Amino acid sequence: MDDFLATTGAVLAQIWTAATTPVDPPDRTVVLAAALVALAVVLVTPVWRVARHVVTIAHEGAHAVAAMLTGRRLDGIRLHSDTSGLTVTAGRPRGVGMVLTAFAGYVGPGLVGLGAAWLLRAGYAVGLLWLLVVLLALLLLKIRNWFGLWSVLVSGAALVGVSWWLEPAAQSTVAYAVTWFLLLGSVRPVLELQSQRSRGRARTSDADQLGRLTGVPGIVWVVVFALVTLTCLVVGAGWILGPAV
Repeated sequence: MDDFLATTGAVLAQIWTAATTPVDPPDRTVVLAAALVALAVVLVTPVWRVARHVVTIAHEGAHAVAAMLTGRRLDGIRLHSDTSGLTVTAGRPRGVGMVLTAFAGYVGPGLVGLGAAWLLRAGYAVGLLWLLVVLLALLLLKIRNWFGLWSVLVSGAALVGVSWWLEPAAQSTVAYAVTWFLLLGSVRPVLELQSQRSRGRARTSDADQLGRLTGVPGIVWVVVFALVTLTCLVVGAGWILGPAV
């Protein structure tokens, strides 16, 4: 037992040191290449259908965080193979808590990407990767179906592999690619949402739920989602491409 505790302590100390030690950003060419790769993943539909699961994880995670911060009880999260998801909470059926919980989903990936860009600007690329691992581990505690469990475990395992075994330069490149993907990938679901709404196929969407809760038409909420995600993209891109702090 003593040996196990000593080994665990040494591993955690190594992770903490790596996460809290600033690293130099990649060459500007690498940063732009990471952006182009992320953009291709978002635009090429067959690839997007797989990668969109990452955005769904951030989407449902944002619902969960908003629910807990506003005093609602988080009962569980389900992630489905068609990239949809469901976060079940309990509390008042109306009010500020319910509104914020419903609002958080579509803006969540962009806000996570914005936070990631801020960490990259400060030089904590490796710290960002380990922070994402921790967030996925916390999310795992509330997953309530097998596909969701598999999806979060695969994402977390990939990040652990990158954070533990790759060289710092490669880790930094991956961190930039993930951040670009969150920023760029937050926009397409909003466009897809309105496309589905225009065909009458999203009557229970977050935007329409917000419309029923507030009396403000769903299309207005879609526009707000778009404005927030685009703002995160513009500001986040500025932080990534601007001088480090």
